[in-house]
Amino acid sequence: MNAMTFDPFGDLDRFRGVLRTGAQAVPVDLVRDGDRYMLNADLPGVDPGSIDIDLDGNLLTIRAERTESMHAQAKWIVQERRGGSYFRQFTLGDGIDTESISANYDNGVLSLLIPISEKAKPRKIQVADSNEQTSLSV
Repeated sequence: MNAMTFDPFGDLDRFRGVLRTGAQAVPVDLVRDGDRYMLNADLPGVDPGSIDIDLDGNLLTIRAERTESMHAQAKWIVQERRGGSYFRQFTLGDGIDTESISANYDNGVLSLLIPISEKAKPRKIQVADSNEQTSLSV
């Protein structure tokens, strides 16, 4: 017997190419912790004021901006830490409490807490016995 599990991120969209010219993908970790999902996105050196999180229906979009280094007059030897735009989109499945999503930015990591809605949580269903007029718990 195969048990079906509820996965509201089954339709999780990975970054699909460059959606905005020059935008860099945001690396993320996503875990389920009890009745919520935790998404951690690495955004080092990003000004928290530049982070924009939008939810349009079930489409969650994360955007951020990192400014270029202020060493315009210097002779660069190595420049691997590029500035620019960061972008990531996810399609949230059914069963997410979209009204209660919260976000926090700390030490270069953007953390989103994405709770599972009450209707998607496991629950017991009462079965009525029509002969005895009593309820049985399954």
